[in-house]
Amino acid sequence: MDGRMRLVLVVLLVAQFMLAVDFSILNVALPVIGQGLGFTLGGLQWIATAFALAAAGFTLLFGRVADLVGRRRIFLGGMGVLGVASLAGGLATGPEMLMAARVAQGLATAAVTPAGLSLLTSAFPEGPLRDKALGLNGALMSAGFTTGAVLGGVLTDLLSWRWAFFVNVPVALAVLLVAPAVIKESRPAERPRLDVPGAATVTGGLLALVYGLTAAGERGWTDPAVLVALTAAAVLLTAFPFVERRSPAPLVPIRVLRRRTVVWGNLAGLVAFATETSLVFLMTLHLQDVLDFSPLAAGLSFGVLGAGTVLGGLLAPRFIGRFSARAALIGGGVLQAAATFALFDPSYGLLLAGTFVGGIGNMLAIVGFMVTATSGLPDTEQGMATGIATMTQQVGITLGTPVMSAVVVTAATLPAGISRAVLVNAGLVLAGALASALFLRRGAQQDAR
Repeated sequence: MDGRMRLVLVVLLVAQFMLAVDFSILNVALPVIGQGLGFTLGGLQWIATAFALAAAGFTLLFGRVADLVGRRRIFLGGMGVLGVASLAGGLATGPEMLMAARVAQGLATAAVTPAGLSLLTSAFPEGPLRDKALGLNGALMSAGFTTGAVLGGVLTDLLSWRWAFFVNVPVALAVLLVAPAVIKESRPAERPRLDVPGAATVTGGLLALVYGLTAAGERGWTDPAVLVALTAAAVLLTAFPFVERRSPAPLVPIRVLRRRTVVWGNLAGLVAFATETSLVFLMTLHLQDVLDFSPLAAGLSFGVLGAGTVLGGLLAPRFIGRFSARAALIGGGVLQAAATFALFDPSYGLLLAGTFVGGIGNMLAIVGFMVTATSGLPDTEQGMATGIATMTQQVGITLGTPVMSAVVVTAATLPAGISRAVLVNAGLVLAGALASALFLRRGAQQDAR
């Protein structure tokens, strides 16, 4: 890796880390924001939901747009929007202004994440260098989720919830000043037309899916609005491949949707993100409602999870280079499942050990997923591939907590519900590892390494 590659990597990793922090930094601050700006109790959920809707719903569209008009252009534009939206959120004087800022932050995330990942995958050729770059990206991304939870509590306690927004501004400005000098533009020589019917179908389907999943956690799975949203999502997402088959310039070509590495790699990634983020939710309930920890103490306890994910991200490229991405998906999933099973009604010490080991396994699986899902495709389609992978990530993050919440409430007591959900979580991880073992062939696309 030469000096220019290192500069490109640093700039892109800083941007991805900031986006990961932004996902979780407001969680601890939500009650304080509600009191300060006059949100209703039910309205607080929409601070997170508005962000998730925009981030997940538009990520595949922006990933493909980046392929067409230029990845650097979309990356820089998204970073600019993120900086302005964060400043507006920090200066918000009412719920409407804050919600508009959160939607803009979500749209910026939907643009920057796939564009940044495609710049990374196109800057580093397939092989050890790309594996290392993706490993570092995955490690810092997961560490960013943990850092956001801790940083949100610290900033809210010591300064103000507004600094959970303001902290993004100098980072975005620094990236905007440095990136144009070190990152080259990347786009195809000929620009195909944008597939508007395909974009409308998949974006509408994803918006309905994320809304339905989020509302289900709040209102229950039998609520009419939830059922309508999930039905609409099923219809639109099922129709998407048929729309693409008829399109002269499809958003996602059918041949890509038929690739085992794309289909099963993204399924493994969906399981990895859904189970680990929802496990954090379950362990937060255990720490605060069973062990009586304060929110800040609970957030700090997840520092060991962050350390585990960083270690996993550093180990993943070597593991993939020696074995394969398929082996990382299987081995990481088995390790995460074993660590999750150990968290059935854990003591505090076992919780720390289990989340640390599980973080290593989860990061092995996540890097294996990113390598698998983006390998074997030309540079002209990397924005599409990383858009699909980012969509998988966003939907997984959104999907996990409502599903685990639904499992928790099936038990008579909260501790019993948490334990039951932990077993379901571990079972899903194991099922994902088994699917990778069965359906990802050895040697396919060099086994995606």
